[in-house]
Amino acid sequence: MKIYQVEELVGITKKNIRFYEDEGLLTPERNPENGYREYTQKDVRCLQKIKLLRKLSVPIEEIRRLEKGECDFSGVMSAQIEKLEKEAEQAEIMKNFCLRLNSEVSDIKNLDASAYLEEMRTLEKGGSVFVDITKEDVNRRKKTGAVISAVVFCTLMLALLACVIFAVQQEEKALFPMLIVFAVILCAIVGTVIVLIQRIKEINGGEEYDACKY
Repeated sequence: MKIYQVEELVGITKKNIRFYEDEGLLTPERNPENGYREYTQKDVRCLQKIKLLRKLSVPIEEIRRLEKGECDFSGVMSAQIEKLEKEAEQAEIMKNFCLRLNSEVSDIKNLDASAYLEEMRTLEKGGSVFVDITKEDVNRRKKTGAVISAVVFCTLMLALLACVIFAVQQEEKALFPMLIVFAVILCAIVGTVIVLIQRIKEINGGEEYDACKY
């Protein structure tokens, strides 16, 4: 069957299917005559398993190891249960902090953050994990830098584009070479936007954004 049929059957986009193929989780056969992928019911069942496990937040690497027979399913599920229980515990701790702040502090001006931070440090020594604000701030700066660079470059290109349009209006004989320059500038702008999107995805880390849904 074709990839669009698999999309409909499994509810995973073509982009996600290709992603899992690149990750080695899916290896469809190819038509020897044209080289096109030919998906089977086996591939559909494989994708359904991947979708189920990803919805349960099982890492890609663990799914790959399962497929290769390097680990047993029960062990992976037990590890995932333990991981989710720890995450639930951490969420409960943060929830309790928020409840205390809500009841003990009426205004941020009266918030004695140092006392709470000291308590957090004690909990962290005991194994508790709070949000890594350093990582969050660094990622934010990276994204901001990438966006600013892209905006500056696109602005310069648009200014150059305006000059090209003005030159074409002044000199009709230069129309063809100017159109070539126009096309190059336009491609540069589009390329910059694409690179910016890819860079932000890279900063976010992990899988392809669409594939993270599964």
